Amino acid sequence: MSIKILTDSTSDISKELAKELDITLVPLRVIFENEDYLDGVDITIDQFYERLVKAKVLPTTSQPTPEQFLPYYEAARDNGDTLIVITVASKLSGTYQSAQIAKDIVDYTDIHIIDSETVTLGLQLLVREALALRERGLSGDAIAKELEAVKKNIRLLALVESLEYLKKGGRLSSVSAFAGGLLNIKPIIEVKDGLVGVAGKARGLTGAYKKLAELITLNEIDLNREICIGYSAGKDTMNGFLEHSQHDLGIQSFFESPIGSVVGTHAGPGACGIAFFTRN
Repeated sequence: MSIKILTDSTSDISKELAKELDITLVPLRVIFENEDYLDGVDITIDQFYERLVKAKVLPTTSQPTPEQFLPYYEAARDNGDTLIVITVASKLSGTYQSAQIAKDIVDYTDIHIIDSETVTLGLQLLVREALALRERGLSGDAIAKELEAVKKNIRLLALVESLEYLKKGGRLSSVSAFAGGLLNIKPIIEVKDGLVGVAGKARGLTGAYKKLAELITLNEIDLNREICIGYSAGKDTMNGFLEHSQHDLGIQSFFESPIGSVVGTHAGPGACGIAFFTRN
């Protein structure tokens, strides 16, 4: 008997890293008009952004079915394992609901399903926290309880290079996006309580780096815990942010990760994201 950890592909953990960390990934689907892909299986993050910049219509994503969870649940039941399942925010996707339905089908009590209330880098932070708790020898019940508590302290902020993809996705009017382009406005989005919203705006990249750093400081980043800094498509914006702000924020160490299809659909290429725990 052992403790197994499962998450979905919106954690933006690669297949290679999942194998290294000993976790299981369940993929969402990415749909470009009539072409359907399993996220991270049939289409990589790089391939996704290549398609995204050419797409006239934004892709959509679709949750895994309950049947995609069943083999892992049945294996846990048959082996007497504990299963920790950590999903993308239930307000952003039906993945959590599918995971719950699958548990009802298998009828095995030692499956703990956590709604992360976040996505991408933030979800990855919570998965890494689960790994650390497993390493410490905590029981499945204790790990689930701790994850439910600490997820409230995860913040995810992302600097978006352009308003174009938010406009394509219907999040902004064409007039607002056009005005933003003229004024060189850079929005900063956040995932809070499981929903995506605008946390702030600034003019130009230098102003945006400063604004993002202010928001991180305002949220009281805990520098003693893991920090994840990521990028969509290219690293230029991320590297610029680190050059302008890493020293002032006191960030000594972090791990970096690409931002995948769910956030990338609306953020577009050239975004810089950061996920961290607050001190509260």
